Amino acid sequence: MKLIKYIFIFILTLNLYSNDIKELKPKYSLKASGGVTNLVLKDNLLLASTVVGTIDIFDINNKTLLKKIELEKIKDFTNKTINSKIYSTDIIDDKILILSQGESGGRDIFIYENNKFENIIDANDRLFIAYAKFIDNENIIYALLSNQIFIYNIKDKKIKKELQVSQSSFSHFVLNEKKDTLFVADESGIISQIDIKNLQKTKTFKGQNVDRVFQVDIKKDTILTAGQDRRAAIYSLGLEKPYFLSTDFLIYTVALSPSSNKAAFCFDEKNSVAVFNTVTKEILYKLVDNKSILTNILFLNEDEIFVSSDDFNINVYNLKE
Repeated sequence: MKLIKYIFIFILTLNLYSNDIKELKPKYSLKASGGVTNLVLKDNLLLASTVVGTIDIFDINNKTLLKKIELEKIKDFTNKTINSKIYSTDIIDDKILILSQGESGGRDIFIYENNKFENIIDANDRLFIAYAKFIDNENIIYALLSNQIFIYNIKDKKIKKELQVSQSSFSHFVLNEKKDTLFVADESGIISQIDIKNLQKTKTFKGQNVDRVFQVDIKKDTILTAGQDRRAAIYSLGLEKPYFLSTDFLIYTVALSPSSNKAAFCFDEKNSVAVFNTVTKEILYKLVDNKSILTNILFLNEDEIFVSSDDFNINVYNLKE
C-alpha cells in the first residue's frame, strides 16, 4: 500500500510539470503601492496591505484604485525613519483593522473608521503580534509569534479569552465563513481547530505535512495547507481521506475556491500557481507571469483568482479564458 501511495504522489508531482497543462497569463493587473502582505475581499472591494505602510482599496468592477490609507512613518531600532509594514488587514462594515509594525519592533493594531485611526493595541505593549482579524463588530482575534491566541473586545478595551495553541511557533490562521471556528497553522505541521465561543482546541489535523505550514485556508468542509515540506495538503471535516500534492519548491501560499472544488498553490521557482480539482486531484491550470515570491492567492469566485507577491503587481486570472 505504501508503494502505491508513493507512486501516486510521484505521478501528481510529474503532472505539475507537464506541458499538457493549460497555461494562463493574467487577464489584467492591479498596481499596489508596494509588496503586498495581505488580501481581503468584501463585495466589490479588494483591500491590499503593503510593506510600505499602505492599504490600497480597489474597486474590482471597474479595476480602479478607490482609496489609499497611509500609516505614519516610524522609527526603527537605529532611530531611522522607515515605512510601517502592515502585516494583515480586515474589514467589517465601515471599520478596517490594521496590524502594523510599530516603533522599535513592536506591533500596533489600529481601527480605521471615518478617516480616523484608533490605536487599540500600542507598540509599547511589546506584543509581537503576527496576525489579526475581526470576529464581529466588537471583537477581534489576534495571534502572537509564540502561538498564543487572544480575543480582544474593542468596546471594553480588554482581553476576553486567551489560549496557548501549542509550543510551536505560529504561522497563520483562518476563520471559517461563520467565524465560529478558527484553524491555526504552525511550525509543527499540525492544524489546530479551535472553537471561538469557548476558545478551546477541539480537533487537530496532522500527518500530511511534516514541517512548518506557512498558510492554511478553509472553505465548506475542506482545509488546504501550504507547507515548507513542499506539500499542499487537503484535509476534510467529513469522512474523506486526507492527501497531499508534492512539488520541488516551497509552498508559501494557497487558496480554495468558494465551493472548495478547486484549490491553488504556488509550486515553482518561476512563481507559477497550480490550480487543481480537489475531488479528482487533477491539475487543471498553471498561472504564469508572476515576477516575485508569492504572498497571497485569493479566489473571487470559481473562475477568477487574485495573486499577489513581494512586488506591487496583483495579477488577476480568469480560468475560463
